[in-house]
Amino acid sequence: MTATTTWTILDRAYAALRDTTAALTAADLDRATPCVEWNVAQVLQHSAGDQLAFASAITGQGGPTEDPFAPSGILAGTPVDLVESALTASAAAFATVDPSGTTPTPLPHGALPAATAAGAAALDAGVHAWDVAVATGQRSPLDDDLAAQLLPVARAIVEPLRQYGAYVPALTPGEHDGAAAHLLRYLGRDPHWTPES
Repeated sequence: MTATTTWTILDRAYAALRDTTAALTAADLDRATPCVEWNVAQVLQHSAGDQLAFASAITGQGGPTEDPFAPSGILAGTPVDLVESALTASAAAFATVDPSGTTPTPLPHGALPAATAAGAAALDAGVHAWDVAVATGQRSPLDDDLAAQLLPVARAIVEPLRQYGAYVPALTPGEHDGAAAHLLRYLGRDPHWTPES
């Protein structure tokens, strides 16, 4: 059974990452991604590690077993096992959060309003789902509706993170960008990226 939270935005982003991961084959793991220094396996490790870090910040237990920002690319199990265990832990942690309060995060910002913290975890999962999907020829799981919900969160948390290298500089918005393209460009990603880019 898939664990859910009290946060729709988080559940939608987790579904995007879960579904994208489930569609992978072994041959996909070495493919290049929009995260230029990382292949698909490394993006999955990073994303899983980030979710475990959110869970650990809330519960005070567990956490990633390796640095999410220096992923090895060597998976101990299947991609689905890796991602599902991290999403389950994060979902369980966020299910305990009081929506009207603040919650600790692993971000340099420290504690954030609960909705912003949940949105930050959703942003990470949703955007990395997009990274993996476009790297492996899947349909984008990041639609304009979800992106429109994630964009205010991105604007609230991303600028301080750029100095740590978590996000590259924003790209200039396109004249006809929808919400998904706008969010991706804000995060320094080309919405039209392909493995041949």
